[in-house]
Amino acid sequence: MSQNTRGLQDRNFDNLVDKFEKKVYDTVKGEWRLKLLQEDLAPLRAQAPLQIWDAGCGFAQISQWFAEAGHQLTLCDLSAKMLARAQQQFTESKVSANFIHGSAQSVAQQLPQQDLVLFHAVLEWLVEPQATLNTVAQRVKPGGTLSLLFYNRHALVIRNALRGGWRLPYLLEDAYLGKGKKLTPPNPQIPEEVCAWLTDWGFEIEVHTGIRVFHDYMTQEAQAQSDLPALMALEYRYCREPTYRNMARYIHLRAKRKTDTTPETGTIE
Repeated sequence: MSQNTRGLQDRNFDNLVDKFEKKVYDTVKGEWRLKLLQEDLAPLRAQAPLQIWDAGCGFAQISQWFAEAGHQLTLCDLSAKMLARAQQQFTESKVSANFIHGSAQSVAQQLPQQDLVLFHAVLEWLVEPQATLNTVAQRVKPGGTLSLLFYNRHALVIRNALRGGWRLPYLLEDAYLGKGKKLTPPNPQIPEEVCAWLTDWGFEIEVHTGIRVFHDYMTQEAQAQSDLPALMALEYRYCREPTYRNMARYIHLRAKRKTDTTPETGTIE
């Protein structure tokens, strides 16, 4: 661990499970995120049963969706309460999976390589995102797929710049990072940098989607005056356009590991 991260810890959501469900999952924003993720991952769900690891599963909506199609799932989460909620939902849906309480870094050491690794909305909460992502990505088989969803640093800059006032000096000094108040992640990532990491590690990005390109920049008044289906149609039109997708609140990358790589390829020195 580098000196500037010594003593820091990855975020555990045990004390925020109910708030997370209300503010993130049980909203139009959450529904839109789920829709685009399912659309990006539908070709994989339609394949013969895959070995899938959900690294930091949260409420495991996507994992459950895969399990219902007959795929074999391993789920882990640093939060015992999140993991218990995911396990409850699997039980209620009468599907099964292997559940492991632990961080993605520690669980990665226990697992064989997988056909598909899901790493959704975890990267931005980590103390060492690049190193952890590399560890997780190494669990993808050559020819397999990494599904990576993360909070976009560009969007945080744009959002705060549009709000203006006292925020502007903080933006100039990068002092808006690392706070982690409420449900704002402390370590959002720059999409271009993340794409470069994956390319260096032997992945080819097949799908690049921006989730909520416009919605989160609109004031409540603007949203109230707007037709929601029209807004969602606008989101859909531009969510994969290169000019717009890296402005979105979240970025989803579906990246395939090249078949000429080995398990040790791309590790960080």
